[in-house]
Amino acid sequence: MMRTVLYEAAQSVLTRMQKWSWLKAWAMKIAKRRGMKKAIVALARRLAVVMHRVWIDGTEYRWSREGAAA
Repeated sequence: MMRTVLYEAAQSVLTRMQKWSWLKAWAMKIAKRRGMKKAIVALARRLAVVMHRVWIDGTEYRWSREGAAA
């Protein structure tokens, strides 16, 4: 069930979300090279990794990478 939810979340990020983030930009590069379906699967995996790190560290998600250096 978690795989399905992650896939749907990744699909929503790529197709429905208007706001750009580093994750969306990363996935769109993959979509250009490999196709949309593979990009959605790659983004779903990346979302799982990000969510796990947020869960373990207790940090907050940042939309841009500029705030990560600070």
